[in-house]
Amino acid sequence: MSRLLLIALTFILTPAYADNHQKELAGKSKVAVKEFMGQLKGELQSAMKSGGPIKAVDVCKEKAPVIAQNLSKKYGWKIARTSLKTRNSSNAPDAWESKVLHSFEKRKLDGEKVKPMAYFETVNENGVKSFRFMKAIPTGKACLSCHGDNIEPALTAKLDSSYPNDKARGFTLGDIRGAFSITQPMN
Repeated sequence: MSRLLLIALTFILTPAYADNHQKELAGKSKVAVKEFMGQLKGELQSAMKSGGPIKAVDVCKEKAPVIAQNLSKKYGWKIARTSLKTRNSSNAPDAWESKVLHSFEKRKLDGEKVKPMAYFETVNENGVKSFRFMKAIPTGKACLSCHGDNIEPALTAKLDSSYPNDKARGFTLGDIRGAFSITQPMN
């Protein structure tokens, strides 16, 4: 894709140029993401206090999918996490999510801060119109215990047994760990 075309597409799809309805849907998506982050963070902090990173692996494996499922039911949307380097292969990005995650990486390289990074648009996929929203997940210091380069041997063993196809290692502070992804069906 030519750089000029990429710039034109970026201009057309940039949230700053969204209509009021899209901005309203994005606002609702941000509320759901904040709720997901809050619940997951609370569970992870509790696990870290009671059993360290090994206990946190259980939270990510068992409780994070339940949080996503409960919030999906609550809002009537698909709410999930994804990454270009997944730990759980069932969280692999679809084509749209992959495109957005790659654009997040480019935006980071261009100097944009990861923490507030988000993107949304209305899409028509296979004849179904939906509002798609993604919010980047920055790699914080606490994330590096399980997602960094220097993972303790006992934790490595736990990760290997829990996630045989784990690709979510080797992150550094400030990397884009992944993103929260929301799909809102539109009538």
